[in-house]
Amino acid sequence: MNKIVGVQDLGLKDYKDTWDYQEILFKAIVDAKIKNRREGAGLLTDNHFLLVEHPHVYTLGKSGDMSNLLLNETQLTEKGATFYKINRGGDITYHGPGQIVGYPILDLENFFTDIHKYLRLLEEMIILTLAEYHIKAERSPGETGVWIDVGTPFARKICAMGVRASRWVTMHGFALNVNANLGYFDNIIPCGIRGKAVTSLNVELGKQTIDETEVKQKLLDHFATLFEAELKQKTEAL
Repeated sequence: MNKIVGVQDLGLKDYKDTWDYQEILFKAIVDAKIKNRREGAGLLTDNHFLLVEHPHVYTLGKSGDMSNLLLNETQLTEKGATFYKINRGGDITYHGPGQIVGYPILDLENFFTDIHKYLRLLEEMIILTLAEYHIKAERSPGETGVWIDVGTPFARKICAMGVRASRWVTMHGFALNVNANLGYFDNIIPCGIRGKAVTSLNVELGKQTIDETEVKQKLLDHFATLFEAELKQKTEAL
């Protein structure tokens, strides 16, 4: 079992380039597991945690509905945004500057083999981080992600989640709105859920900007505790 997780902060990176990088890391872990089972090689499998911000982009999960994107190709270009159909779960979401996106690429056999638990721990990481800013965030029954004022007419999502897993290896992850331009969410039906708002940490705190470096560190600290992981900073470029 290897509970060391290599952390890379990629800064502002193109969505497709980052997706391709995820696939490379994901495939390397899966290939090592296949080799272990076929040859009894005894190879330790790696774990990664990528942090990134993307230029404006909309992504649609494999079970998503195209009608939840409210822009055509010309309008996307006018908004300076791109669009991708991708291989994670969930419906449509937006990524952009001011949003911390996290992609844990883990071999869950190094931790636990339970996808439900994995998602709940990612949500707990977000909930605990927001609690440090005196924000009470919660899960919403039947709706993956992290919300504020659940069960009221003012319910609003602050963090979206969507993952892919194969052979207990994960990819994709979460998107936490920290200093996000919420106007871009008006161009979609977020996560396919009608009638509920989206919010950002700076809006909730009534501040122009929040220190994203500080938020990232809090996320990593809670991740390490919840997953009983040892984090190692990595500097390899994409």
